[in-house]
Amino acid sequence: MTIRVLIVDDQMMVREGFSVLLGAMPDIEVVGEAVNGREAVAQVAALRPDVVLMDIRMPELNGIEATREIVAADADAKVLVLTTFDLDEYVYQALRAGASGFLLKDASARQLADGVRVVASGEALLAPTVTKRLITEFARSAVSPRPPAMAQIGELTERETEVLVLIAQGLSNVEIADHLVVAESTIKTHVSRILVKLGLRDRTQAAVFAYEARLVQVGG
Repeated sequence: MTIRVLIVDDQMMVREGFSVLLGAMPDIEVVGEAVNGREAVAQVAALRPDVVLMDIRMPELNGIEATREIVAADADAKVLVLTTFDLDEYVYQALRAGASGFLLKDASARQLADGVRVVASGEALLAPTVTKRLITEFARSAVSPRPPAMAQIGELTERETEVLVLIAQGLSNVEIADHLVVAESTIKTHVSRILVKLGLRDRTQAAVFAYEARLVQVGG
């Protein structure tokens, strides 16, 4: 099945470069481009792409607000944020807004294509090293745990809380299943229940939530 991608960036060279790289992949099709967040929201509604490659710093409507509007209008929308450096507070805000992950703009063609495929498959692009450093860096700036967090955590079972912590540490379902010595299907059930109980859309938001709720050692 061909993955349909919308590229959003205010720099023409970036859009054209990504379009050429992705267009060379047999399973990926670039269906459109947008030069700002407002145009991106309109293009997503019109084209219904499988994945949106979203720049953050853009005129009219930035990538954070555009991501928020897109996922609010379509819970299944998948946004992959583009950034020039990994420890970017705006990327952190975009993850909180509903982005499924992020990629550096200097990613190789293979990394770019693989990232698109991962997000399109319904998984969050949650690299244990980079994303954990990003979340840790900016979750520490919160004076207190995320306000609704403590009450929501109380709704989780002990095992669900344990799974949430492992998600935040960047483990996949298979790795969590191996760690807890249970079936992968059991972990998938736990993850689904965690997302429903906490009102989150994917594993990336779950990781952000866990750090902000201080379930994971911030800075560790």
